[in-house]
Amino acid sequence: MVNKKFVVSTVSLIILLNSATVSAFVEELDDKIKNTRRPDEIWLIQFYAPWCTFCKQLDPVWYEIGAELKSMGSPINVGKVDADVYTSFAKEFRVTDYPAIKLWKDDVKYNYRGPRTKEGIMEFADRVSGPVVRSLPSQQMFQNVMSRHDVLFVYFGGPSDLKEKYFSVAKELIVHTYFFSATRHILPKAVTLEEYPAVVVFKEGTYFLYNEQQDGDLASWINRERFVTYITFDSYSLYAMGDTGKLVVLAVVDEKKPTKDSIRYKTMVKSVATDYKDFYSKEFQFGHMDGNEYINGIIMDELPLPAFIVLNMSNDGYFLPPHKVESMEQLVKFLDGIVKGRVKFQGGNGFYQRFLRMVFNTKMTVSTIATEAPLLAALLFFIFGFAGSTFCYIFYKTFDAVRSRMREEKAKAELLQTPRRDSKAGTRKKNLAEKKAD
Repeated sequence: MVNKKFVVSTVSLIILLNSATVSAFVEELDDKIKNTRRPDEIWLIQFYAPWCTFCKQLDPVWYEIGAELKSMGSPINVGKVDADVYTSFAKEFRVTDYPAIKLWKDDVKYNYRGPRTKEGIMEFADRVSGPVVRSLPSQQMFQNVMSRHDVLFVYFGGPSDLKEKYFSVAKELIVHTYFFSATRHILPKAVTLEEYPAVVVFKEGTYFLYNEQQDGDLASWINRERFVTYITFDSYSLYAMGDTGKLVVLAVVDEKKPTKDSIRYKTMVKSVATDYKDFYSKEFQFGHMDGNEYINGIIMDELPLPAFIVLNMSNDGYFLPPHKVESMEQLVKFLDGIVKGRVKFQGGNGFYQRFLRMVFNTKMTVSTIATEAPLLAALLFFIFGFAGSTFCYIFYKTFDAVRSRMREEKAKAELLQTPRRDSKAGTRKKNLAEKKAD
Protein backbone atom coordinates (compact mmCIF):
# COMPACT_ATOMS: atom_id res chain seq x y z
CA MET A 1 0.00 0.00 0.00
CA VAL A 2 1.40 3.37 -1.00
CA ASN A 3 1.96 5.86 1.80
CA LYS A 4 -0.35 8.88 1.18
CA LYS A 5 1.97 11.27 2.98
CA PHE A 6 4.84 10.16 0.74
CA VAL A 7 2.74 10.76 -2.41
CA VAL A 8 1.61 14.20 -1.27
CA SER A 9 5.19 15.15 -0.35
CA THR A 10 6.49 13.93 -3.72
CA VAL A 11 3.84 15.83 -5.69
CA SER A 12 4.49 18.99 -3.65
CA LEU A 13 8.22 18.66 -4.29
CA ILE A 14 7.65 18.23 -8.05
CA ILE A 15 5.39 21.31 -8.15
CA LEU A 16 7.96 23.29 -6.18
CA LEU A 17 10.79 22.23 -8.50
CA ASN A 18 8.70 23.05 -11.60
CA SER A 19 7.85 26.49 -10.19
CA ALA A 20 11.51 27.15 -9.42
CA THR A 21 12.54 25.98 -12.91
CA VAL A 22 9.92 28.14 -14.64
CA SER A 23 10.67 31.23 -12.55
CA ALA A 24 14.37 30.88 -13.40
CA PHE A 25 13.64 32.29 -16.87
CA VAL A 26 12.31 35.58 -15.44
CA GLU A 27 14.96 37.97 -14.17
CA GLU A 28 14.36 40.39 -11.29
CA LEU A 29 15.63 43.73 -12.61
CA ASP A 30 16.70 47.04 -11.12
CA ASP A 31 17.60 50.40 -12.66
CA LYS A 32 21.18 49.25 -13.35
CA ILE A 33 19.93 47.60 -16.53
CA LYS A 34 19.94 51.05 -18.15
CA ASN A 35 23.74 50.90 -18.13
CA THR A 36 24.26 47.16 -18.67
CA ARG A 37 21.71 46.52 -21.45
CA ARG A 38 23.18 46.01 -24.93
CA PRO A 39 21.67 48.07 -27.79
CA ASP A 40 20.33 44.96 -29.55
CA GLU A 41 18.69 43.44 -26.44
CA ILE A 42 14.91 43.16 -26.32
CA TRP A 43 13.21 43.07 -22.91
CA LEU A 44 9.64 42.18 -22.00
CA ILE A 45 9.20 43.75 -18.55
CA GLN A 46 6.44 43.59 -15.96
CA PHE A 47 6.35 46.53 -13.54
CA TYR A 48 4.65 45.37 -10.36
CA ALA A 49 3.98 46.40 -6.77
CA PRO A 50 4.27 43.86 -3.90
CA TRP A 51 0.80 44.81 -2.59
CA CYS A 52 -0.93 44.49 -6.00
CA THR A 53 -3.34 41.53 -6.17
CA PHE A 54 -3.49 41.59 -9.98
CA CYS A 55 0.31 41.41 -10.13
CA LYS A 56 0.28 38.25 -7.99
CA GLN A 57 -2.39 36.74 -10.24
CA LEU A 58 -0.24 37.46 -13.30
CA ASP A 59 2.93 35.86 -11.84
CA PRO A 60 2.23 32.23 -12.93
CA VAL A 61 1.40 33.42 -16.46
CA TRP A 62 4.52 35.60 -16.52
CA TYR A 63 6.78 32.69 -15.53
CA GLU A 64 5.19 30.49 -18.21
CA ILE A 65 5.85 33.19 -20.81
CA GLY A 66 9.49 33.41 -19.74
CA ALA A 67 9.96 29.64 -19.98
CA GLU A 68 8.17 29.30 -23.33
CA LEU A 69 10.06 32.16 -24.99
CA LYS A 70 13.33 30.63 -23.81
CA SER A 71 12.38 27.16 -25.09
CA MET A 72 11.48 28.67 -28.49
CA GLY A 73 14.92 30.27 -28.73
CA SER A 74 13.35 33.74 -28.79
CA PRO A 75 15.69 36.74 -28.46
CA ILE A 76 13.24 38.33 -26.00
CA ASN A 77 14.40 38.52 -22.38
CA VAL A 78 11.70 38.48 -19.70
CA GLY A 79 12.02 40.46 -16.48
CA LYS A 80 10.22 42.03 -13.52
CA VAL A 81 10.74 45.37 -11.79
CA ASP A 82 9.45 46.39 -8.34
CA ALA A 83 7.98 49.80 -9.22
CA ASP A 84 7.62 50.71 -5.52
CA VAL A 85 11.39 50.46 -5.08
CA TYR A 86 12.63 51.75 -8.46
CA THR A 87 10.15 54.60 -8.86
CA SER A 88 12.28 56.75 -11.16
CA PHE A 89 12.88 53.78 -13.47
CA ALA A 90 9.13 53.11 -13.60
CA LYS A 91 8.53 56.80 -14.31
CA GLU A 92 10.81 56.61 -17.36
CA PHE A 93 8.52 53.87 -18.72
CA ARG A 94 5.40 55.95 -17.90
CA VAL A 95 4.02 53.36 -15.52
CA THR A 96 0.69 54.58 -14.12
CA ASP A 97 -0.97 51.35 -12.95
CA TYR A 98 -0.06 47.78 -12.06
CA PRO A 99 0.81 45.40 -13.50
CA ALA A 100 2.25 47.41 -16.41
CA ILE A 101 3.65 45.41 -19.30
CA LYS A 102 6.28 47.02 -21.53
CA LEU A 103 8.48 45.82 -24.37
CA TRP A 104 11.83 47.64 -24.58
CA LYS A 105 13.30 47.50 -28.06
CA ASP A 106 16.07 49.82 -29.28
CA ASP A 107 15.23 53.12 -27.57
CA VAL A 108 11.45 52.67 -27.77
CA LYS A 109 9.24 51.49 -24.88
CA TYR A 110 6.06 49.86 -26.19
CA ASN A 111 3.03 49.57 -23.91
CA TYR A 112 0.78 46.50 -23.84
CA ARG A 113 -2.89 47.25 -23.15
CA GLY A 114 -4.53 43.93 -23.95
CA PRO A 115 -5.91 41.16 -21.73
CA ARG A 116 -3.50 39.71 -19.18
CA THR A 117 -3.44 36.29 -20.83
CA LYS A 118 -0.49 34.21 -21.97
CA GLU A 119 -1.72 34.18 -25.59
CA GLY A 120 -2.32 37.93 -25.71
CA ILE A 121 1.05 38.88 -24.20
CA MET A 122 2.98 36.35 -26.33
CA GLU A 123 1.33 37.64 -29.50
CA PHE A 124 2.18 41.23 -28.52
CA ALA A 125 5.81 40.30 -27.81
CA ASP A 126 6.16 38.48 -31.13
CA ARG A 127 4.61 41.33 -33.10
CA VAL A 128 6.59 44.18 -31.56
CA SER A 129 9.94 42.39 -31.28
CA GLY A 130 10.03 41.58 -35.00
CA PRO A 131 10.40 43.92 -38.00
CA VAL A 132 8.07 46.91 -37.94
CA VAL A 133 6.97 46.04 -41.49
CA ARG A 134 7.31 42.40 -42.58
CA SER A 135 7.99 41.47 -46.18
CA LEU A 136 5.77 39.06 -48.14
CA PRO A 137 8.10 37.60 -50.80
CA SER A 138 5.68 35.14 -52.43
CA GLN A 139 2.01 34.55 -53.17
CA GLN A 140 2.10 31.44 -51.02
CA MET A 141 3.38 33.46 -48.06
CA PHE A 142 0.70 36.08 -48.73
CA GLN A 143 -2.08 33.44 -48.64
CA ASN A 144 -0.63 31.92 -45.46
CA VAL A 145 -0.59 35.30 -43.69
CA MET A 146 -4.11 36.06 -44.94
CA SER A 147 -5.39 32.86 -43.33
CA ARG A 148 -3.88 33.78 -39.95
CA HIS A 149 -5.08 37.38 -39.64
CA ASP A 150 -8.61 38.76 -39.48
CA VAL A 151 -7.31 42.19 -40.53
CA LEU A 152 -4.24 42.61 -42.75
CA PHE A 153 -2.52 45.87 -43.76
CA VAL A 154 -0.20 45.68 -46.79
CA TYR A 155 1.81 48.30 -48.68
CA PHE A 156 2.22 47.57 -52.40
CA GLY A 157 4.84 49.37 -54.48
CA GLY A 158 8.37 50.71 -54.42
CA PRO A 159 9.98 53.68 -52.66
CA SER A 160 7.62 56.64 -52.27
CA ASP A 161 6.38 59.27 -49.81
CA LEU A 162 3.46 56.98 -49.02
CA LYS A 163 5.89 54.20 -48.09
CA GLU A 164 7.73 56.49 -45.68
CA LYS A 165 4.42 57.47 -44.06
CA TYR A 166 3.39 53.83 -43.86
CA PHE A 167 6.61 52.78 -42.10
CA SER A 168 6.34 55.74 -39.71
CA VAL A 169 2.74 54.88 -38.78
CA ALA A 170 3.65 51.19 -38.45
CA LYS A 171 6.30 52.04 -35.86
CA GLU A 172 3.66 53.83 -33.80
CA LEU A 173 0.78 51.36 -34.20
CA ILE A 174 2.70 48.07 -34.16
CA VAL A 175 1.37 47.62 -30.59
CA HIS A 176 -2.09 47.08 -32.11
CA THR A 177 -1.64 45.18 -35.39
CA TYR A 178 0.80 43.69 -37.91
CA PHE A 179 2.09 45.55 -40.98
CA PHE A 180 3.31 43.98 -44.23
CA SER A 181 4.74 45.07 -47.57
CA ALA A 182 4.84 43.32 -50.95
CA THR A 183 5.27 43.80 -54.67
CA ARG A 184 2.28 43.79 -57.03
CA HIS A 185 3.29 40.39 -58.41
CA ILE A 186 2.18 38.46 -55.33
CA LEU A 187 -1.43 39.67 -55.52
CA PRO A 188 -4.09 37.03 -56.23
CA LYS A 189 -5.90 37.42 -59.57
CA ALA A 190 -9.11 38.38 -57.76
CA VAL A 191 -7.41 41.51 -56.39
CA THR A 192 -6.86 44.39 -58.80
CA LEU A 193 -5.30 47.69 -57.85
CA GLU A 194 -5.83 50.65 -60.15
CA GLU A 195 -2.75 52.54 -58.98
CA TYR A 196 0.56 52.06 -57.21
CA PRO A 197 1.87 52.62 -54.62
CA ALA A 198 -1.11 51.68 -52.45
CA VAL A 199 -1.98 50.78 -48.87
CA VAL A 200 -4.65 48.10 -48.68
CA VAL A 201 -6.55 46.50 -45.79
CA PHE A 202 -7.86 42.96 -46.27
CA LYS A 203 -10.69 41.86 -43.98
CA GLU A 204 -13.98 39.97 -43.99
CA GLY A 205 -13.42 38.50 -47.43
CA THR A 206 -12.85 41.80 -49.21
CA TYR A 207 -10.34 44.68 -49.34
CA PHE A 208 -10.28 48.48 -49.15
CA LEU A 209 -7.76 50.97 -50.52
CA TYR A 210 -6.56 53.95 -48.56
CA ASN A 211 -7.48 57.28 -50.18
CA GLU A 212 -5.96 60.32 -48.53
CA GLN A 213 -8.61 62.75 -49.81
CA GLN A 214 -11.51 60.63 -48.57
CA ASP A 215 -9.98 58.93 -45.53
CA GLY A 216 -7.82 61.66 -44.00
CA ASP A 217 -4.39 60.94 -42.56
CA LEU A 218 -3.03 57.41 -42.76
CA ALA A 219 -2.72 56.80 -38.99
CA SER A 220 -6.39 57.68 -38.37
CA TRP A 221 -7.53 55.45 -41.23
CA ILE A 222 -5.53 52.47 -39.94
CA ASN A 223 -6.84 53.06 -36.43
CA ARG A 224 -10.40 52.96 -37.72
CA GLU A 225 -9.91 49.92 -39.96
CA ARG A 226 -7.93 47.66 -37.61
CA PHE A 227 -11.14 46.09 -36.27
CA VAL A 228 -13.62 43.88 -38.06
CA THR A 229 -17.16 45.23 -38.41
CA TYR A 230 -18.59 43.37 -35.40
CA ILE A 231 -16.57 42.17 -32.41
CA THR A 232 -17.01 40.77 -28.91
CA PHE A 233 -15.80 43.44 -26.50
CA ASP A 234 -14.08 43.14 -23.17
CA SER A 235 -12.81 45.98 -20.97
CA TYR A 236 -9.42 46.03 -22.74
CA SER A 237 -10.72 46.19 -26.32
CA LEU A 238 -13.35 48.72 -25.26
CA TYR A 239 -10.67 50.93 -23.71
CA ALA A 240 -8.63 50.70 -26.94
CA MET A 241 -11.53 52.21 -28.88
CA GLY A 242 -10.67 55.59 -27.37
CA ASP A 243 -7.80 55.86 -29.89
CA THR A 244 -9.96 55.22 -32.94
CA GLY A 245 -12.30 58.22 -32.73
CA LYS A 246 -15.28 55.91 -33.30
CA LEU A 247 -18.42 55.62 -31.21
CA VAL A 248 -19.08 52.08 -29.94
CA VAL A 249 -22.56 50.63 -30.52
CA LEU A 250 -23.01 47.92 -27.87
CA ALA A 251 -25.55 45.27 -27.09
CA VAL A 252 -24.89 44.64 -23.39
CA VAL A 253 -26.06 41.15 -22.44
CA ASP A 254 -25.66 38.43 -19.82
CA GLU A 255 -24.16 35.49 -21.71
CA LYS A 256 -24.13 33.29 -18.61
CA LYS A 257 -27.95 33.47 -18.57
CA PRO A 258 -28.87 34.11 -22.22
CA THR A 259 -32.45 35.12 -23.00
CA LYS A 260 -34.43 35.61 -26.21
CA ASP A 261 -34.04 39.38 -25.83
CA SER A 262 -30.26 39.05 -25.45
CA ILE A 263 -29.99 37.04 -28.66
CA ARG A 264 -32.33 39.47 -30.46
CA TYR A 265 -30.31 42.52 -29.30
CA LYS A 266 -27.04 40.99 -30.52
CA THR A 267 -28.63 40.02 -33.84
CA MET A 268 -30.01 43.54 -34.35
CA VAL A 269 -26.62 45.20 -33.77
CA LYS A 270 -24.87 42.71 -36.05
CA SER A 271 -27.46 43.22 -38.80
CA VAL A 272 -27.13 47.01 -38.68
CA ALA A 273 -23.33 46.69 -38.72
CA THR A 274 -23.52 44.56 -41.90
CA ASP A 275 -26.42 46.14 -43.77
CA TYR A 276 -25.44 49.76 -43.09
CA LYS A 277 -21.68 49.32 -43.29
CA ASP A 278 -21.26 51.96 -46.03
CA PHE A 279 -23.14 54.53 -43.96
CA TYR A 280 -21.79 53.91 -40.47
CA SER A 281 -18.33 52.34 -40.78
CA LYS A 282 -16.51 55.65 -40.23
CA GLU A 283 -18.57 56.80 -37.24
CA PHE A 284 -19.40 53.57 -35.39
CA GLN A 285 -17.85 50.31 -34.24
CA PHE A 286 -20.38 47.55 -33.52
CA GLY A 287 -20.27 44.69 -31.06
CA HIS A 288 -21.61 43.16 -27.86
CA MET A 289 -20.31 42.86 -24.30
CA ASP A 290 -20.97 40.28 -21.63
CA GLY A 291 -22.01 41.87 -18.33
CA ASN A 292 -22.62 45.46 -17.30
CA GLU A 293 -19.98 45.98 -14.57
CA TYR A 294 -17.63 48.04 -16.75
CA ILE A 295 -20.53 50.04 -18.25
CA ASN A 296 -21.97 50.79 -14.79
CA GLY A 297 -18.73 52.54 -13.90
CA ILE A 298 -19.09 54.81 -16.94
CA ILE A 299 -22.75 55.73 -16.55
CA MET A 300 -22.59 55.65 -12.70
CA ASP A 301 -25.78 53.65 -12.56
CA GLU A 302 -27.05 50.10 -12.95
CA LEU A 303 -27.65 49.34 -16.64
CA PRO A 304 -30.49 46.80 -16.98
CA LEU A 305 -29.75 43.73 -19.10
CA PRO A 306 -30.05 43.37 -22.01
CA ALA A 307 -29.58 46.96 -23.20
CA PHE A 308 -28.35 49.15 -26.03
CA ILE A 309 -25.80 51.88 -25.38
CA VAL A 310 -23.46 53.95 -27.55
CA LEU A 311 -20.14 54.91 -25.92
CA ASN A 312 -17.57 57.58 -26.70
CA MET A 313 -14.46 56.04 -25.12
CA SER A 314 -12.30 59.08 -25.88
CA ASN A 315 -14.15 61.12 -23.23
CA ASP A 316 -16.22 58.55 -21.23
CA GLY A 317 -19.46 59.89 -22.69
CA TYR A 318 -22.49 57.86 -23.73
CA PHE A 319 -25.90 57.89 -25.42
CA LEU A 320 -28.93 55.91 -24.26
CA PRO A 321 -32.03 55.34 -26.41
CA PRO A 322 -34.79 57.79 -25.37
CA HIS A 323 -37.34 55.01 -26.02
CA LYS A 324 -37.22 51.24 -25.94
CA VAL A 325 -35.70 49.80 -29.13
CA GLU A 326 -37.76 46.91 -30.45
CA SER A 327 -36.69 46.70 -34.10
CA MET A 328 -33.74 47.24 -36.40
CA GLU A 329 -35.46 50.32 -37.87
CA GLN A 330 -35.70 51.88 -34.39
CA LEU A 331 -32.02 51.13 -33.77
CA VAL A 332 -31.11 52.85 -37.06
CA LYS A 333 -33.26 55.84 -36.09
CA PHE A 334 -31.42 56.02 -32.75
CA LEU A 335 -28.01 56.02 -34.49
CA ASP A 336 -29.17 58.66 -36.99
CA GLY A 337 -30.26 60.80 -34.05
CA ILE A 338 -26.76 60.58 -32.58
CA VAL A 339 -25.11 61.53 -35.88
CA LYS A 340 -27.45 64.52 -36.32
CA GLY A 341 -27.15 65.65 -32.69
CA ARG A 342 -30.75 64.94 -31.72
CA VAL A 343 -29.96 62.43 -28.95
CA LYS A 344 -28.77 63.79 -25.60
CA PHE A 345 -25.07 63.28 -24.82
CA GLN A 346 -24.43 62.21 -21.23
CA GLY A 347 -21.39 61.70 -19.02
CA GLY A 348 -17.99 62.97 -20.15
CA ASN A 349 -14.63 63.49 -18.46
CA GLY A 350 -15.05 66.99 -16.99
CA PHE A 351 -13.85 67.68 -13.45
CA TYR A 352 -17.32 67.31 -11.93
CA GLN A 353 -17.97 64.05 -13.80
CA ARG A 354 -14.61 62.63 -12.74
CA PHE A 355 -15.38 63.51 -9.12
CA LEU A 356 -18.80 61.83 -9.33
CA ARG A 357 -17.26 58.76 -10.97
CA MET A 358 -14.64 58.50 -8.21
CA VAL A 359 -17.38 58.68 -5.55
CA PHE A 360 -19.45 56.08 -7.41
CA ASN A 361 -16.50 53.65 -7.79
CA THR A 362 -15.63 54.05 -4.11
CA LYS A 363 -19.23 53.39 -3.15
CA MET A 364 -19.37 50.27 -5.35
CA THR A 365 -16.07 48.97 -3.95
CA VAL A 366 -17.27 49.41 -0.36
CA SER A 367 -20.61 47.81 -1.22
CA THR A 368 -18.87 44.81 -2.83
CA ILE A 369 -16.57 44.32 0.17
CA ALA A 370 -19.52 44.62 2.58
CA THR A 371 -21.48 42.00 0.61
CA GLU A 372 -18.74 39.47 -0.12
CA ALA A 373 -16.53 39.95 2.96
CA PRO A 374 -18.56 41.43 5.85
CA LEU A 375 -15.87 40.68 8.44
CA LEU A 376 -13.25 42.52 6.38
CA ALA A 377 -15.70 45.40 5.90
CA ALA A 378 -16.30 45.62 9.66
CA LEU A 379 -12.55 45.59 10.31
CA LEU A 380 -11.93 48.32 7.73
CA PHE A 381 -14.80 50.38 9.14
CA PHE A 382 -13.31 50.09 12.62
CA ILE A 383 -9.80 50.98 11.42
CA PHE A 384 -10.89 53.98 9.35
CA GLY A 385 -13.39 55.08 12.01
CA PHE A 386 -10.71 54.93 14.70
CA ALA A 387 -8.20 56.73 12.45
CA GLY A 388 -10.79 59.38 11.55
CA SER A 389 -11.84 60.03 15.14
CA THR A 390 -8.18 60.16 16.24
CA PHE A 391 -7.42 62.68 13.50
CA CYS A 392 -10.43 64.82 14.51
CA TYR A 393 -9.37 64.70 18.17
CA ILE A 394 -5.77 65.70 17.35
CA PHE A 395 -7.00 68.45 15.06
CA TYR A 396 -9.35 69.78 17.79
CA LYS A 397 -6.64 69.72 20.47
CA THR A 398 -4.14 71.39 18.16
CA PHE A 399 -6.65 74.07 17.19
CA ASP A 400 -7.58 74.64 20.85
CA ALA A 401 -3.90 74.93 21.83
CA VAL A 402 -3.25 77.42 19.03
CA ARG A 403 -6.29 79.46 20.03
CA SER A 404 -5.17 79.49 23.70
CA ARG A 405 -1.68 80.56 22.64
CA MET A 406 -3.12 83.39 20.58
CA ARG A 407 -5.19 84.57 23.56
CA GLU A 408 -2.09 84.54 25.80
CA GLU A 409 -0.10 86.49 23.23
CA LYS A 410 -2.90 89.04 22.92
CA ALA A 411 -3.14 89.45 26.71
CA LYS A 412 0.62 89.95 27.01
CA ALA A 413 0.54 92.56 24.27
CA GLU A 414 -2.21 94.47 26.07
CA LEU A 415 -0.28 94.37 29.36
CA LEU A 416 2.83 95.69 27.66
CA GLN A 417 0.93 98.51 25.98
CA THR A 418 -0.98 99.74 29.14
CA PRO A 419 2.00 100.96 31.26
CA ARG A 420 3.43 102.66 28.22
CA ARG A 421 0.27 104.73 27.85
CA ASP A 422 0.27 105.59 31.63
CA SER A 423 3.90 106.60 31.47
CA LYS A 424 3.24 108.96 28.60
CA ALA A 425 0.24 110.47 30.41
CA GLY A 426 2.32 110.98 33.58
CA THR A 427 5.08 112.67 31.61
CA ARG A 428 2.57 115.05 30.02
CA LYS A 429 1.10 115.94 33.45
CA LYS A 430 4.56 116.60 34.83
CA ASN A 431 5.45 118.91 31.93
CA LEU A 432 2.23 120.93 32.45
CA ALA A 433 2.94 121.31 36.20
CA GLU A 434 6.45 122.54 35.47
CA LYS A 435 5.11 125.10 33.00
CA LYS A 436 2.60 126.40 35.58
CA ALA A 437 5.37 126.74 38.15
CA ASP A 438 7.44 128.76 35.73
